[in-house]
Amino acid sequence: MKKTLSITVHNEPGVLTRISTVFSSRGFNIDSIAVGPTEHSGVSKIILILPGDNQTIEQITKQLNKVIQVIEIKDITARPCVERELMLVKVSSSPNIRSEIVNIVDIFRAKIVDISDFSTTIEVTGDPGKITTILNILKPYKIIEIVRTGKISIERELGINSEILRSI
Repeated sequence: MKKTLSITVHNEPGVLTRISTVFSSRGFNIDSIAVGPTEHSGVSKIILILPGDNQTIEQITKQLNKVIQVIEIKDITARPCVERELMLVKVSSSPNIRSEIVNIVDIFRAKIVDISDFSTTIEVTGDPGKITTILNILKPYKIIEIVRTGKISIERELGINSEILRSI
């Protein structure tokens, strides 16, 4: 099972190295990592996606709490959150199929950010399901290159899980 950890840290040189060392020294893998500043000066938020069960997460959390720069750790896997990811995807696109690609881009509310005689580069922002879906639809057009950020996530203030609402 994939777990999502939200780690608030003091933004100091080497903090990311210290965090990643906790994982590597214990043989744990990180699937995705996104780091950025918060609303507080000198404080950053790290969003980690990693495989593991509750026992693994508990063990990792105990080890991370020993890192001096760590302010707070939350397992937000099961909490109602807004999740987003950014992807740039370069697709082979001769002029005769470009209109098909433009239609796909429009349907997914993505953007064309670069175009040449032989390729189109698309920017897609959305939840991980949207990213996966558009990738699957674009595969027949020959994907040349993909660059993705890690998933970022923030808890919903009202505690309403929109994923549950989608299934109603």
